[in-house]
Amino acid sequence: MDPQAYAPENSDERLIWYAITGTYLFWLLGAMYVVAPVIAWILLLRLIKRALLNQQTYVISNTQLFWVAMMMLMLLALVVAHLSEGLGLAKLIKSSIGWAKGWALLAIFPLIGSLNIRPQIIYRAGCIVCKHTLILLPIFVLAWVFKLPSTLYISPLSIIGGPGPEFFSVSLYELDPGSGVPRWRLFTPWAPALGMMGNLFFIFATQEQSKRFRFYGFSGSLCMILLSQSRLALVCYLLLIGFFMFIRWHRSPWLYFAASPALLLLGLTGYGVLEKIEQTIYAFKNARAGSTRVRQELANIALERWANEAVVWGHGIVERGPHLVEYMPIGSHHTWYGLLFVKGLVGAIALASAMLVTVISLLRYIFSNATSAVAIAIILQIFLYTFGENLEILAYLFWPGLVIVGAALKHNKSESNTDAN
Repeated sequence: MDPQAYAPENSDERLIWYAITGTYLFWLLGAMYVVAPVIAWILLLRLIKRALLNQQTYVISNTQLFWVAMMMLMLLALVVAHLSEGLGLAKLIKSSIGWAKGWALLAIFPLIGSLNIRPQIIYRAGCIVCKHTLILLPIFVLAWVFKLPSTLYISPLSIIGGPGPEFFSVSLYELDPGSGVPRWRLFTPWAPALGMMGNLFFIFATQEQSKRFRFYGFSGSLCMILLSQSRLALVCYLLLIGFFMFIRWHRSPWLYFAASPALLLLGLTGYGVLEKIEQTIYAFKNARAGSTRVRQELANIALERWANEAVVWGHGIVERGPHLVEYMPIGSHHTWYGLLFVKGLVGAIALASAMLVTVISLLRYIFSNATSAVAIAIILQIFLYTFGENLEILAYLFWPGLVIVGAALKHNKSESNTDAN
């Protein structure tokens, strides 16, 4: 197929295509938080309807079903915690709706990967978002230069409820409260989330066949990462570059010829290297010392209250933190601490086991199937961001990556069935 000619070929692909390429339109409408859950449940109901009524057969791997089981376990933890803490029926219903818009998406979108949706469509759509970013970038920068209002408006759609008004606001830029330096979050709720999306679109760009769109993807994704000024985004970006270099040249003897003296040199200078790494980590933390302090205090409070109050099932809901952490929700800024606080050990084990099983399922095909390598890169990125973000809250953004993971699992299941026959 001509790499310039990718276009949706069925209704499922069209939904996915327009949901991704329309990112900035949905941002202007303040509808970004709404689009992903709507698409997820529509496509899931379609899949179920076709399977039951039209007798269509879909290839669904055990790993995809395992994600469903683990996210249902999250729902069980939520219900048990609400009942144990006596939070009442109203909060249980509200939290269950939140689960349907958050954790449930981590199971639904991999299932949607079993539909007839080509990964190339998603890669191209991501590169188009990067193209739109490059076009709109001067407007965002000039808005800061001319001191225009940082937030233009909050969409009326915020009435449906969500984690906060920032999920429905149209923001041109923001100022770091500690340094006063401008940062940009574009279509995301905060700047580090933009760095996360920049890394996801970088992964997509590595698979784009068209040189023109690959340029858009690489340039736009790097701009997102730099504009976010996120330390985690930069670390993730460098690791992803190393990952794809290894995948591409793993069979080249030159890779191992270069690695051997490098490892020998590392062994001889190991102590000095460790010192440099420690200094780099210290510099990273002090680049935004206030943010690091708040994150650490949030983690301490979450762990202490989890261990002393609700070890197994958690507290059921997030709680506002004290003045010490600038009233930020306890467990925010970190998936694992948030899970332990809200859903206890059950929730943390559910997510960890789902991610581990997925990586094990994909590793067999990492060098023989490009989609599997991409899926592992996506899981690697998601895992890194569990230490700096709450996945549940941002699932509405990185869902295209979950569809790719599902497509890879479907492909590997088909290959296993073929081998068995």
